[in-house]
Parts: sequence; structure tokens; C-alpha cells
Amino acid sequence: MALEALELAKACAKAADEIQAEDIRVWDMRGVSNLTDFMIVCSGSSMPHLRAILRDVSAHVEEWTGSRPANAEGKADTRWVVLDYIDVMVHIMHDELRDYYGLEKLWGDAKEVLWKDEPEAPASDGPEAKA
Repeated sequence: MALEALELAKACAKAADEIQAEDIRVWDMRGVSNLTDFMIVCSGSSMPHLRAILRDVSAHVEEWTGSRPANAEGKADTRWVVLDYIDVMVHIMHDELRDYYGLEKLWGDAKEVLWKDEPEAPASDGPEAKA
């Protein structure tokens, strides 16, 4: 089940990235919290941006994985929404609230998960490049 939860967490992060959510972070909460296995936090800088992130994360994750949130708390107008997929929780926050609550410090014991593919290595400057 953990592998499925990890894939769901990565799908949530990628969906947020596609709508240009800001500062997307994914944490492995196993052994740190009994609430969920993985936590995603991302930010938006305006109400329309928060609404778009909420809409697109829900829609893309359902399209890609068939998973729908079991619950959603808050609305974009409250500047903090939590999508609860049971094993994965997605926090979509206005950047001002995110700074204020400092979730990164609260979950300092959790291991951060790399969710993006590794960047490609730059082309080498081998002898054929100098010709």
C-alpha cells in the first residue's frame, strides 16, 4: 500500500506543478504522524490561483489514478484547503498563510520526497564538442 500511496502523492504534486502551484513539497509522514502516509504542501498567490490548483489537482489525480479525495476541508476563499486521500493529504495554501503557519518546521522530522524526475545532465564538453 505504501508504494501506491507514494505514487498517489507524486501524482498530486505533478498535478499541482502543471497548474504552476508554488513551492511544492512532499513529505513521507510514516513514523512521524498517524494521520497519513504522505503530505503535500503547495502555495498559490491569489484566490483565482488557489481555485485553479484545487480544481486541477482533484481533476488530474482522478483522471490519472482514479482516486478521488475522501474529504475536502476549507475553500479557496479561506486560503487553506486540504484534500484528504486518506494515505495522502494535500495542503493548498495561500503563500501568506503558509509562511505564518510554518508547516515545514512542524514536520521537520519527516523525510522529504523527491517527486520530480531527475534533471538531465548537461552535455559534456568532450573533444567532439570542441571541433
